Amino acid sequence: MMKKILLIEDDTALREGTAELLELANYKVLTAPDGEKGVLMAKASHPDVIICDIMMPKLDGYGVLKALSGDNKTNTIPFIFLSAKTEHRDIRLGMEMGADDYLTKPFEESELIGAIESRIAKANILKEAQQNIIDLDAGIDQRVRNIHQLKNFIDDNGEEFRFQLGDTIYREGDNSNLVYLVIEGNAKTHKLDEQGKELITGIYRSDDFFGFTSFTKNIPYQEYATAMEDSVLIGLHKDQLKMVLEQNSELVLELLQLLSEDLTQVKDQLLQMAYGSVRKKTASTLLKFAEKLQEDEAGNIHVLRSDLASVAGMATETLIRTLSNFKKEGIIEIKDRDIKILDMDRLKRIPY
Repeated sequence: MMKKILLIEDDTALREGTAELLELANYKVLTAPDGEKGVLMAKASHPDVIICDIMMPKLDGYGVLKALSGDNKTNTIPFIFLSAKTEHRDIRLGMEMGADDYLTKPFEESELIGAIESRIAKANILKEAQQNIIDLDAGIDQRVRNIHQLKNFIDDNGEEFRFQLGDTIYREGDNSNLVYLVIEGNAKTHKLDEQGKELITGIYRSDDFFGFTSFTKNIPYQEYATAMEDSVLIGLHKDQLKMVLEQNSELVLELLQLLSEDLTQVKDQLLQMAYGSVRKKTASTLLKFAEKLQEDEAGNIHVLRSDLASVAGMATETLIRTLSNFKKEGIIEIKDRDIKILDMDRLKRIPY
């Protein structure tokens, strides 16, 4: 489709010559001899690009740009100043007012055509991006109404990341741009104290979320995240998640409930660390990992002793001694990194 150019120029010879040049370049050209008529023509015809002189009678180019910028129907039309004025302050003023480009007389044909094509291409890109947002908004309204649909949305629209055992997913202080969904494997979040001792704050298996931070402030991650085994994660930018939540109040409430439950578990963990016996801490930690980690065919869970100790809030040596006692009592079975719970009921009944 032929693109429409509005040329606003008071010099008759230059106006007619430039219009002929643009017509030969396969553009449909409208012309106006002064700023006032140019504004009226722009609002009536809505051209694809406006080329406008600065020094004109009745209304100069700056006035034209100001008038069109204040109208929602014309403020997105690419605007190119065309003038004999070459002083830096004039160019700067035009660009500060919102002009897209600035050509000085005399100009080469290639300069003018290049400037027009560039502005049209930019406008098309922005238009497509805006349409994608509209389409995404419409799709969100229909598809994302609960946690299950949110997980599908993240899977469809996020970026896939693969981590090996021990790989860092993010560090405390990193920019908190992504929220993660675990697709395969397991991950942990953890803090380090001043002595470098680790405290695990969360364990996440397939279908779990983590990495939530503020949606209104640029707050970095407040903890570390590490892969506990070879894992596949999907990261969704938090701005996209924010947009989803803004459109769905029911989803917000469901997500708040989920996060509230996670917070309750963390509080229980801290209370147990503060007041529970070593045996109870170890038993509760084993149960927590058994719930989060996938058993192999033999019923074993694969977990590092240091991770168990970190969650339990005790020295690794203390935890290993307690595990050895559980093994002697026939509650668990241990082989290298593998632990198999033999008597789940006894493990649950270990007193504080």
